[in-house]
Amino acid sequence: MSDTSQSSAFSRRGFLALAGAAATLPLLAACAPGGGSGGGGASGVLKFWNQPWGGTAFNPLDKQITEAYKPAKGLGKATYQVIQWANFTQTYSSAVASNTGPAVSSGGGTQAFLFESQSKIAYADNLLKTWKSNGIFDDFLPGLVDTLKTKKGYAAVPYNLDMRVLWYNKSLFEKYNVTVPTDWTSFEEACKVLKENNIYGYGTYAGAGGFTGGHNLVSHMINNGGGLFDENQQPNCVTPENIEAMDWVLGLVSKGYVDPRAATYTSANAQAQYKALKFGMGFDTGGLAANIGGDVGADLVVASPLTGPSGKKGALYFPNNIMMYTHTPSQKNSEAFLTYYYKNMAPLWTKNTGIGLPPLKSIAATPEFQKNANNVKIINEWQPIAKTWGAPGTNQVFLNVTTVDGTPAMDTFAQGILGGKVKAKDALTTLQTTLKANAKA
Repeated sequence: MSDTSQSSAFSRRGFLALAGAAATLPLLAACAPGGGSGGGGASGVLKFWNQPWGGTAFNPLDKQITEAYKPAKGLGKATYQVIQWANFTQTYSSAVASNTGPAVSSGGGTQAFLFESQSKIAYADNLLKTWKSNGIFDDFLPGLVDTLKTKKGYAAVPYNLDMRVLWYNKSLFEKYNVTVPTDWTSFEEACKVLKENNIYGYGTYAGAGGFTGGHNLVSHMINNGGGLFDENQQPNCVTPENIEAMDWVLGLVSKGYVDPRAATYTSANAQAQYKALKFGMGFDTGGLAANIGGDVGADLVVASPLTGPSGKKGALYFPNNIMMYTHTPSQKNSEAFLTYYYKNMAPLWTKNTGIGLPPLKSIAATPEFQKNANNVKIINEWQPIAKTWGAPGTNQVFLNVTTVDGTPAMDTFAQGILGGKVKAKDALTTLQTTLKANAKA
């Protein structure tokens, strides 16, 4: 995989796909001993847990970077452990509840907000303060750090980005004289030409594990100035902007611009359709071209963000992150390690290990990164207009987004819209009812 691969969309973000997780974890935490320093005091081993964010080259290089950390006198060295995506929710929840977990970790993109609600997260405010003096803070892409700010402090720091962007096949567009769309109207016009040549213009999927289908629908809402949450971080789905966006997608479905099987497709099914030249355009992760590969992958190009009917641009993205925990041998060492790590993590991108897009401008500016025109376009044009699940009320991530990220409620909503057998307002009303029932005050 290349440095934009995000083939396992499940996870890299959502931490509470299992509905019962949020209910059980506070009970586990309540039975666990209190937080504080780990064994050995400040000189105790600092445990860093990370996920398989890329291909086979990622974790060995990440481990090498971690173990090269040279702590200040009196502080412990860092150890490295890979936490597989399979059952990662259970792995973290049981370890954190029993105070046997890491001092620093990545994990699901909403994970920090669950553990923050249990007082298990060490806020990054002091770390960010030091980063303002050493240049790291100003190196983050615009607006990225504040996506992780809560009422009590910064729950985590940005690590890698999972984007939702518009792709098109340049060879098919040239062959059939299709104009690259710039807004919703021209997108439909492009779809019409592709349909005349037996090609679907709205490539997507919402079957088992196909969360990207739902992500795309929320992207269209954001593109129209809408979204799922209000300024109080509560569900607010049934709005004129959202209804207009879903009516637009339902129109694409009724006109035959969407594969009738999209509601049941997995990512593998969708990629097979791109390879078979049956999908000529579609919204997907930043790693689509790398995941498909071959001649077709080389023909896939990222388009510029569309302008919605509201005159706005916008899309959904996921700022995956790294967090610190209150149970650590030394908070000073947790912060020192992360400072070292962020100063030395560039090879994870420059050596194409498969991790998502970088959070730092300095990494995006490297010659190695600049060689990939699609990556550059995503960073330059999509990241500045992208928003989190919290839109339109806020551009932050918070605990209530766990009700929509990889949940049955969003799956049902996406499959209903892509199946074309629902009305926009009815589907949004059902979604809002479910989200409100599961939301936290």
